[in-house]
Amino acid sequence: YNLQISAENQFITDFALFPNPTDTLTMIPFFHSFHERYGHLPSVAVADSGYGSEENYRFMEESGIDAYVKYNRFHIEHRPRYSPNPFHSDNFYHNEKEDYYVCPMGQHMERIGTRHCKTASGYISENIRYRAQNCEGCPLRCLCYKSKSPQRVIEVNHRLKEYKRKAAERLTSEEGLRHRGRRCIEPEAVFGQMKANMNYKRFRHMGKDKVTMDFTFFAIAFNVKKMAQEIAKS
Repeated sequence: YNLQISAENQFITDFALFPNPTDTLTMIPFFHSFHERYGHLPSVAVADSGYGSEENYRFMEESGIDAYVKYNRFHIEHRPRYSPNPFHSDNFYHNEKEDYYVCPMGQHMERIGTRHCKTASGYISENIRYRAQNCEGCPLRCLCYKSKSPQRVIEVNHRLKEYKRKAAERLTSEEGLRHRGRRCIEPEAVFGQMKANMNYKRFRHMGKDKVTMDFTFFAIAFNVKKMAQEIAKS
């Protein structure tokens, strides 16, 4: 099972088990689990790039959750020596008013249609397709794209692009830097204590109900132990 936990000051506040190995599809069901337990959704969510999808960003925005959630290229884009690739479609100039892109040679790429994609959870995203007028004889073609087509076609998910812009703005703010600094010492530290200090590396039962019971008792014991340590310090 894919175990998901939320933590606050290294106390386990919620957990859920999922059969799918990837984290992307677990975020929204985990928020539902949190809501069932506490009667409300969290006001702030902090997570790594494994959760940064359009579906998750949209859910958090519509639910009023301040999302400090990275996307898959966030670390690359914010390296000190990062240099944007001028041939990557994300870096092409977009004229929003007339809705066309401009390639590195200055050629307009006009909108030609829309493609819809469905995720494993059933969420449908919209990609807009743009096509260059003619790429034959272009001196930059070998750097721009490898397809044999005489015209380059790009696909842009404008909604996801805007979500990423907002995420980057939040994550690089003063509050975002504080949350990013704490993320590695919240759930990661809890998992580290579970596996390294307590040798809890695998479940001792079979079946989701029994595994849930297994981890429930462990989470209670973990929090009681943590509380005793905090009381001893005071």
